[in-house]
Amino acid sequence: MSSSASAQAYVTDPRNESVHVYVNGEFVPRSEAKVSIFDAGFGLGDGVWEGLRLVNGRLICLDEHLDRLYEGANAIRIDIGLTRDAMQRLLFEALERNAMKDGAHIRLMVTRGTKSTVNQDPRFTLGGATIVIVAEYKQPNPAAKERGLSLFTSTFRCSSPDVFDLRLNSHSRLNLIQALIQAIDAGADEALMLDPHGFVASCNSTNFFVVRKGELWTSTGRFNFKGITRGKIVAAARERGMPVFEKDFTLAETWSADEAFVTGTLGGVTPVTKIDGRTIAYGNPGAWTGRIAEWYRSAVMG
Repeated sequence: MSSSASAQAYVTDPRNESVHVYVNGEFVPRSEAKVSIFDAGFGLGDGVWEGLRLVNGRLICLDEHLDRLYEGANAIRIDIGLTRDAMQRLLFEALERNAMKDGAHIRLMVTRGTKSTVNQDPRFTLGGATIVIVAEYKQPNPAAKERGLSLFTSTFRCSSPDVFDLRLNSHSRLNLIQALIQAIDAGADEALMLDPHGFVASCNSTNFFVVRKGELWTSTGRFNFKGITRGKIVAAARERGMPVFEKDFTLAETWSADEAFVTGTLGGVTPVTKIDGRTIAYGNPGAWTGRIAEWYRSAVMG
């Protein structure tokens, strides 16, 4: 079992040792999946990716994930070289090759491709994009949801779109990794990150919410991931009449929240029970968090 102290924690599954991975036109055993050391993704983090979850034969929010992938690739001038329909067929072929019908997670990665030398200039790219599809058996670790996460507010900030646009889902993640390392060193599970103005933005790999007096608060979207799970939860809460505010709020307001949680594709809704050493409310996953998790499941499963 992977570490329970993570929003991305999952239950270890020995079947993953024998999965086949798609790499540029062919499926190969996991141990043989390789890309060139001259690949733009390896050398520069030059690419985009998506994480998709398989539940009862369905890839959750598939259209939204493909929208984000193709928009992100277009924004940084990567020609994926496949139509959306062709990419969708490949995703389901990866699942079929591995006999996966439920409880799986796909990491779809697209980079600019192999280059004649490792540098930043995209004009040195030799051919088409590199496409990798990794399908694995992954179930969220229940321990994280049962006890809740502990967050630490990092000194590393979420950037504005003119510096580093989090909407692109880029392979480059250095400041987010630095924030997480800082949180781990401080004894926490995940990092809470502020925006350039000092308001709460997001966590290092997930979106962040608080509940205060029956209201659901999350950040504006200017300096954080525009997460697909985040959007589904905002819509589901509004449909049920819960007041939802996408707004600027301060760290002090999170410390005095009634409940807090993070959201992401793999974990769905994961409670937060401590921030900066301060216990949130009574230190247990709250009733609103459980209710919102159910709303999310209903929204994505139909």
